[in-house]
Amino acid sequence: MAEGPKWAEHTVSVSGAEHFLRRGGKGKSVLVLPHDIGTLDRTDFYDTLAARYDVAVPDYAGWGRSPRPQWMRSVRDVAVHMQGLIDALGLEKPALVGLGFGGWVAAEMATMAPKGHSGVVLVAPFGIKPEEGYILDQAIISYLDYPQAFFHERANFTKHFGDVSIDQLEAWDIAREMCFRIAWKPYMYSQTLPHLLGVAEAPALVVWGEHDKVIAPSTARQWTAAMPGAKSEIVKGSGHAVDMEKPAELAKLVAGFIK
Repeated sequence: MAEGPKWAEHTVSVSGAEHFLRRGGKGKSVLVLPHDIGTLDRTDFYDTLAARYDVAVPDYAGWGRSPRPQWMRSVRDVAVHMQGLIDALGLEKPALVGLGFGGWVAAEMATMAPKGHSGVVLVAPFGIKPEEGYILDQAIISYLDYPQAFFHERANFTKHFGDVSIDQLEAWDIAREMCFRIAWKPYMYSQTLPHLLGVAEAPALVVWGEHDKVIAPSTARQWTAAMPGAKSEIVKGSGHAVDMEKPAELAKLVAGFIK
């Protein structure tokens, strides 16, 4: 990857749990909530955002380099921790950019603090049961096949993960176990969130990859119906991981929305 913004690593305590995060750039605060498979330390999407904004990318408690709290049992628990992280970092009304599972976390945060965020971008979010299609069940495929399904083009998976290391496979296995701990019944959606989203006051943008094989793009209509004033965009040529397959396009949408 070409030289880009400088990133620093931090460990921040929230309600007794340690959270590892990377932070880079200057300007308006942006909190990126990663996918359920975890996150790479750097991506083109993160670098592009950090060229314009103060960007923080945490590992959720139990993912990556953040230790697991044994008590954590719901996505709303994760969201409370991320809301606490905003205060711990001293971020003033940050914009939230939620990627996949992170979109669910961001949506929960938007219902907890209706006036607490300058904008919310949900990129192919989990959290609502699709009226059409399904949510891909990672329990019935391997923890290698699941992240591969995030990509429309196999070459884009290889670009980011190459010859997948044993450490990466282990991280994906741990991430999958965390998903089962906190989002198993019902699987990867909330029965209450659609009814709570109406209290969120921050402007919202819902983005979906045209070829998402994890959650049907048509689910975007349910999100915009549940969030007053929300807009939606479809990114052509992308699967679920829009941030990794179409980083420039997604960064342009985010920047145009939160500026």
